[in-house]
Amino acid sequence: MSIAFTFPGQGSQAVGMGKALAERFAEARAVFEEVDEALGQKLSDIMWNGPEADLTLTANAQPALMAVSLATMRAAEARGLDLKASVAYVAGHSLGEYSALAAAGALSVGDAARLLRIRGEAMQKAVPVGEGAMAALLGLDFDAAVKVAEEAAGGEVCQAANDNAPGQVVVSGTKAAVERAIEIAKAHGARRAVLLPVSAPFHCALMAPAADVMAGALAEVDFAAPAVPLVANVLAAPISDPAEIRQRLVEQVTGTVRWRESVAWMADNGVETVYEIGTGKVLTGMVRRIAKDLTGVAVNTPEDIDALVGALAGD
Repeated sequence: MSIAFTFPGQGSQAVGMGKALAERFAEARAVFEEVDEALGQKLSDIMWNGPEADLTLTANAQPALMAVSLATMRAAEARGLDLKASVAYVAGHSLGEYSALAAAGALSVGDAARLLRIRGEAMQKAVPVGEGAMAALLGLDFDAAVKVAEEAAGGEVCQAANDNAPGQVVVSGTKAAVERAIEIAKAHGARRAVLLPVSAPFHCALMAPAADVMAGALAEVDFAAPAVPLVANVLAAPISDPAEIRQRLVEQVTGTVRWRESVAWMADNGVETVYEIGTGKVLTGMVRRIAKDLTGVAVNTPEDIDALVGALAGD
Protein backbone atom coordinates (compact mmCIF):
# COMPACT_ATOMS: atom_id res chain seq x y z
CA MET A 1 0.00 0.00 0.00
CA SER A 2 1.53 3.30 -1.12
CA ILE A 3 1.10 6.29 1.17
CA ALA A 4 1.46 10.07 0.82
CA PHE A 5 1.64 12.69 3.56
CA THR A 6 0.02 16.07 2.86
CA PHE A 7 0.30 19.28 4.86
CA PRO A 8 -2.42 21.94 5.17
CA GLY A 9 -2.33 25.57 4.12
CA GLN A 10 -3.76 28.84 5.34
CA GLY A 11 -7.38 28.67 6.44
CA SER A 12 -6.90 25.53 8.54
CA GLN A 13 -5.72 27.47 11.60
CA ALA A 14 -7.81 27.52 14.78
CA VAL A 15 -7.13 28.79 18.29
CA GLY A 16 -6.05 25.86 20.45
CA MET A 17 -4.37 23.95 17.64
CA GLY A 18 -1.43 21.86 18.76
CA LYS A 19 -2.07 22.31 22.47
CA ALA A 20 -3.10 18.69 23.07
CA LEU A 21 0.04 17.55 21.23
CA ALA A 22 2.24 19.73 23.43
CA GLU A 23 0.56 18.42 26.58
CA ARG A 24 1.02 14.78 25.59
CA PHE A 25 4.32 14.66 23.68
CA ALA A 26 7.68 16.14 24.71
CA GLU A 27 8.78 15.99 21.06
CA ALA A 28 5.86 18.21 20.07
CA ARG A 29 6.66 20.70 22.83
CA ALA A 30 10.23 20.87 21.55
CA VAL A 31 9.01 21.85 18.06
CA PHE A 32 6.84 24.68 19.42
CA GLU A 33 9.78 25.91 21.52
CA GLU A 34 12.06 25.79 18.48
CA VAL A 35 9.62 27.85 16.42
CA ASP A 36 9.16 30.37 19.23
CA GLU A 37 12.93 30.74 19.51
CA ALA A 38 13.44 31.02 15.73
CA LEU A 39 10.89 33.84 15.51
CA GLY A 40 11.80 35.56 18.78
CA GLN A 41 8.11 35.48 19.66
CA LYS A 42 5.77 33.35 21.79
CA LEU A 43 3.82 32.22 18.75
CA SER A 44 2.70 29.14 20.68
CA ASP A 45 0.83 31.40 23.12
CA ILE A 46 -1.12 32.98 20.25
CA MET A 47 -1.80 29.51 18.81
CA TRP A 48 -3.21 28.14 22.04
CA ASN A 49 -4.88 31.20 23.57
CA GLY A 50 -5.57 33.60 20.70
CA PRO A 51 -6.86 36.12 20.05
CA GLU A 52 -8.09 34.62 16.78
CA ALA A 53 -7.46 37.89 14.93
CA ASP A 54 -3.74 37.62 15.76
CA LEU A 55 -3.52 33.97 14.76
CA THR A 56 -5.25 34.70 11.44
CA LEU A 57 -2.62 37.30 10.47
CA THR A 58 -0.76 35.81 7.51
CA ALA A 59 2.65 36.30 9.15
CA ASN A 60 1.49 34.26 12.18
CA ALA A 61 -0.80 31.70 10.54
CA GLN A 62 1.85 30.43 8.13
CA PRO A 63 4.57 29.47 10.66
CA ALA A 64 1.91 28.36 13.16
CA LEU A 65 0.41 25.81 10.77
CA MET A 66 3.88 24.50 9.94
CA ALA A 67 4.66 24.18 13.66
CA VAL A 68 1.62 21.98 14.30
CA SER A 69 2.42 19.79 11.29
CA LEU A 70 6.01 19.29 12.42
CA ALA A 71 5.00 18.71 16.03
CA THR A 72 2.71 15.96 14.76
CA MET A 73 5.53 14.48 12.67
CA ARG A 74 8.09 14.52 15.48
CA ALA A 75 5.68 12.87 17.91
CA ALA A 76 4.92 10.14 15.36
CA GLU A 77 8.60 9.61 14.55
CA ALA A 78 9.44 9.24 18.24
CA ARG A 79 6.87 6.43 18.33
CA GLY A 80 8.31 4.54 15.39
CA LEU A 81 7.26 6.34 12.20
CA ASP A 82 9.97 6.08 9.52
CA LEU A 83 9.03 8.53 6.78
CA LYS A 84 11.43 7.15 4.17
CA ALA A 85 10.38 3.55 4.79
CA SER A 86 6.63 4.21 4.93
CA VAL A 87 5.80 7.15 2.66
CA ALA A 88 6.16 7.49 -1.12
CA TYR A 89 5.55 11.25 -1.50
CA VAL A 90 4.96 14.42 0.48
CA ALA A 91 2.96 17.43 -0.69
CA GLY A 92 1.73 20.63 0.92
CA HIS A 93 -0.98 23.11 0.02
CA SER A 94 0.74 26.48 -0.57
CA LEU A 95 2.60 27.22 2.71
CA GLY A 96 2.21 23.49 3.43
CA GLU A 97 5.07 22.87 0.98
CA TYR A 98 7.42 24.27 3.61
CA SER A 99 5.92 21.89 6.20
CA ALA A 100 6.33 18.99 3.77
CA LEU A 101 9.96 19.88 3.10
CA ALA A 102 10.77 20.24 6.81
CA ALA A 103 9.02 16.92 7.50
CA ALA A 104 11.15 15.28 4.80
CA GLY A 105 14.37 16.76 6.19
CA ALA A 106 15.02 19.19 3.34
CA LEU A 107 15.23 22.17 5.71
CA SER A 108 15.19 22.72 9.46
CA VAL A 109 12.12 23.63 11.48
CA GLY A 110 13.73 26.94 12.47
CA ASP A 111 14.52 27.85 8.86
CA ALA A 112 10.99 26.87 7.79
CA ALA A 113 9.52 29.12 10.50
CA ARG A 114 11.72 32.07 9.53
CA LEU A 115 11.00 31.63 5.82
CA LEU A 116 7.27 31.47 6.44
CA ARG A 117 7.38 34.59 8.59
CA ILE A 118 9.21 36.41 5.76
CA ARG A 119 6.78 34.94 3.20
CA GLY A 120 3.71 35.97 5.18
CA GLU A 121 4.96 39.52 5.71
CA ALA A 122 6.06 39.88 2.08
CA MET A 123 2.72 38.63 0.75
CA GLN A 124 0.86 41.03 3.03
CA LYS A 125 3.01 43.99 1.96
CA ALA A 126 2.82 43.24 -1.77
CA VAL A 127 -0.68 44.69 -2.18
CA PRO A 128 -2.27 47.42 -0.02
CA VAL A 129 -5.16 46.10 2.08
CA GLY A 130 -8.44 46.40 0.21
CA GLU A 131 -6.93 46.54 -3.27
CA GLY A 132 -6.84 42.79 -3.86
CA ALA A 133 -9.29 39.94 -3.34
CA MET A 134 -9.85 36.22 -3.81
CA ALA A 135 -13.07 34.37 -4.61
CA ALA A 136 -14.12 30.73 -4.65
CA LEU A 137 -15.91 29.61 -7.80
CA LEU A 138 -17.87 26.44 -7.05
CA GLY A 139 -19.35 24.24 -9.72
CA LEU A 140 -17.06 25.23 -12.60
CA ASP A 141 -14.18 23.07 -13.83
CA PHE A 142 -10.69 24.52 -14.00
CA ASP A 143 -10.70 25.42 -17.70
CA ALA A 144 -14.02 27.22 -17.32
CA ALA A 145 -12.71 29.11 -14.28
CA VAL A 146 -9.60 30.17 -16.23
CA LYS A 147 -11.82 31.59 -18.98
CA VAL A 148 -13.91 33.44 -16.38
CA ALA A 149 -10.74 34.96 -14.89
CA GLU A 150 -9.46 36.00 -18.32
CA GLU A 151 -12.79 37.63 -19.20
CA ALA A 152 -12.96 39.39 -15.82
CA ALA A 153 -9.41 40.77 -15.94
CA GLY A 154 -10.22 43.64 -18.31
CA GLY A 155 -6.65 44.95 -18.23
CA GLU A 156 -6.29 44.22 -14.49
CA VAL A 157 -5.06 41.06 -12.78
CA CYS A 158 -7.41 38.10 -12.33
CA GLN A 159 -6.00 34.58 -12.33
CA ALA A 160 -6.87 31.06 -11.25
CA ALA A 161 -4.94 30.81 -7.98
CA ASN A 162 -5.97 27.45 -6.52
CA ASP A 163 -7.22 24.43 -8.43
CA ASN A 164 -8.32 22.63 -5.28
CA ALA A 165 -10.71 19.92 -6.41
CA PRO A 166 -13.19 19.26 -9.21
CA GLY A 167 -15.60 22.19 -9.21
CA GLN A 168 -13.63 24.14 -6.61
CA VAL A 169 -11.35 26.83 -8.06
CA VAL A 170 -10.18 30.04 -6.39
CA VAL A 171 -9.42 33.17 -8.41
CA SER A 172 -7.19 35.99 -7.24
CA GLY A 173 -6.41 39.53 -8.38
CA THR A 174 -7.48 43.13 -8.05
CA LYS A 175 -10.71 43.57 -6.09
CA ALA A 176 -12.66 44.99 -9.01
CA ALA A 177 -11.60 42.19 -11.37
CA VAL A 178 -12.40 39.47 -8.82
CA GLU A 179 -15.83 41.00 -8.22
CA ARG A 180 -16.40 40.92 -11.99
CA ALA A 181 -15.32 37.27 -12.01
CA ILE A 182 -17.99 36.44 -9.43
CA GLU A 183 -20.74 37.84 -11.64
CA ILE A 184 -19.34 36.26 -14.82
CA ALA A 185 -18.98 32.88 -13.06
CA LYS A 186 -22.61 32.98 -11.97
CA ALA A 187 -23.66 33.76 -15.54
CA HIS A 188 -21.58 30.78 -16.71
CA GLY A 189 -23.40 28.39 -14.39
CA ALA A 190 -21.30 28.42 -11.21
CA ARG A 191 -23.22 26.92 -8.30
CA ARG A 192 -21.75 29.56 -5.99
CA ALA A 193 -19.20 32.33 -6.34
CA VAL A 194 -18.16 34.15 -3.17
CA LEU A 195 -15.43 36.46 -1.92
CA LEU A 196 -13.06 34.80 0.57
CA PRO A 197 -12.08 36.41 3.90
CA VAL A 198 -8.39 36.78 3.06
CA SER A 199 -6.02 39.66 3.66
CA ALA A 200 -4.25 39.61 0.28
CA PRO A 201 -4.63 38.23 -3.28
CA PHE A 202 -2.35 35.19 -3.04
CA HIS A 203 -0.99 33.17 -5.98
CA CYS A 204 -1.35 35.76 -8.72
CA ALA A 205 0.89 38.27 -10.52
CA LEU A 206 0.21 40.92 -7.85
CA MET A 207 2.44 38.85 -5.56
CA ALA A 208 5.54 39.46 -7.73
CA PRO A 209 7.18 41.70 -5.08
CA ALA A 210 6.79 38.89 -2.54
CA ALA A 211 8.31 36.40 -4.99
CA ASP A 212 11.37 38.66 -5.27
CA VAL A 213 11.68 38.77 -1.48
CA MET A 214 11.41 34.97 -1.26
CA ALA A 215 14.05 34.47 -3.97
CA GLY A 216 16.48 36.35 -1.77
CA ALA A 217 15.42 34.66 1.46
CA LEU A 218 15.50 31.14 0.00
CA ALA A 219 18.99 31.72 -1.41
CA GLU A 220 20.26 32.25 2.14
CA VAL A 221 18.97 28.92 3.48
CA ASP A 222 20.58 25.50 3.26
CA PHE A 223 18.41 22.88 1.56
CA ALA A 224 19.03 19.15 1.43
CA ALA A 225 17.36 16.62 -0.84
CA PRO A 226 14.12 15.51 0.86
CA ALA A 227 13.96 11.95 2.16
CA VAL A 228 11.04 11.35 -0.22
CA PRO A 229 10.05 13.39 -3.31
CA LEU A 230 7.90 16.52 -2.98
CA VAL A 231 4.96 16.74 -5.37
CA ALA A 232 5.31 20.45 -6.13
CA ASN A 233 2.33 22.82 -6.28
CA VAL A 234 3.37 24.54 -9.50
CA LEU A 235 4.24 21.33 -11.37
CA ALA A 236 1.86 18.70 -9.99
CA ALA A 237 4.88 16.40 -10.31
CA PRO A 238 7.63 15.17 -7.97
CA ILE A 239 10.94 16.94 -7.41
CA SER A 240 13.91 16.25 -5.14
CA ASP A 241 16.75 18.49 -6.33
CA PRO A 242 17.41 21.27 -3.78
CA ALA A 243 18.09 23.92 -6.45
CA GLU A 244 14.83 23.12 -8.23
CA ILE A 245 12.93 23.10 -4.92
CA ARG A 246 14.15 26.64 -4.23
CA GLN A 247 13.08 27.80 -7.69
CA ARG A 248 9.64 26.20 -7.47
CA LEU A 249 9.03 27.78 -4.05
CA VAL A 250 9.68 31.19 -5.62
CA GLU A 251 7.36 30.42 -8.56
CA GLN A 252 4.68 29.20 -6.16
CA VAL A 253 4.19 32.72 -4.71
CA THR A 254 2.65 33.95 -7.97
CA GLY A 255 1.74 30.58 -9.52
CA THR A 256 -1.36 28.41 -9.40
CA VAL A 257 -1.57 25.82 -6.63
CA ARG A 258 -2.27 22.75 -8.79
CA TRP A 259 -3.66 20.66 -5.94
CA ARG A 260 -6.27 18.69 -7.88
CA GLU A 261 -3.63 17.62 -10.39
CA SER A 262 -1.10 16.86 -7.63
CA VAL A 263 -3.44 14.50 -5.79
CA ALA A 264 -4.56 12.92 -9.06
CA TRP A 265 -0.92 12.38 -10.04
CA MET A 266 -0.27 10.58 -6.75
CA ALA A 267 -3.35 8.41 -7.26
CA ASP A 268 -2.20 7.57 -10.80
CA ASN A 269 1.23 6.61 -9.44
CA GLY A 270 0.18 4.08 -6.87
CA VAL A 271 -0.81 6.10 -3.80
CA GLU A 272 -3.82 4.59 -2.03
CA THR A 273 -3.94 6.47 1.29
CA VAL A 274 -3.31 10.17 1.87
CA TYR A 275 -2.67 11.31 5.46
CA GLU A 276 -3.18 15.01 6.27
CA ILE A 277 -0.59 15.90 8.91
CA GLY A 278 -1.30 18.86 11.17
CA THR A 279 -4.53 20.65 11.91
CA GLY A 280 -7.95 20.61 10.25
CA LYS A 281 -9.42 18.32 7.61
CA VAL A 282 -9.55 20.58 4.56
CA LEU A 283 -7.26 18.46 2.39
CA THR A 284 -8.84 15.21 3.58
CA GLY A 285 -12.21 16.51 2.43
CA MET A 286 -10.83 17.05 -1.08
CA VAL A 287 -9.21 13.63 -1.50
CA ARG A 288 -12.22 11.55 -2.48
CA ARG A 289 -13.57 14.33 -4.71
CA ILE A 290 -10.31 14.26 -6.66
CA ALA A 291 -9.78 10.49 -6.87
CA LYS A 292 -12.61 8.18 -5.77
CA ASP A 293 -10.30 5.26 -4.96
CA LEU A 294 -8.12 7.27 -2.55
CA THR A 295 -8.58 7.12 1.21
CA GLY A 296 -8.00 10.34 3.13
CA VAL A 297 -7.12 10.34 6.84
CA ALA A 298 -6.63 13.46 8.99
CA VAL A 299 -3.96 13.22 11.70
CA ASN A 300 -4.75 16.00 14.19
CA THR A 301 -4.87 14.55 17.72
CA PRO A 302 -2.67 12.40 19.97
CA GLU A 303 -5.09 9.53 19.30
CA ASP A 304 -4.71 10.06 15.54
CA ILE A 305 -0.93 9.81 15.93
CA ASP A 306 -1.28 6.53 17.81
CA ALA A 307 -3.57 5.21 15.06
CA LEU A 308 -1.17 6.35 12.30
CA VAL A 309 1.84 4.69 13.89
CA GLY A 310 -0.18 1.53 14.48
CA ALA A 311 -1.46 1.43 10.90
CA LEU A 312 2.01 1.88 9.41
CA ALA A 313 3.42 -0.77 11.72
CA GLY A 314 0.73 -3.17 10.54
CA ASP A 315 -1.00 -3.45 13.94
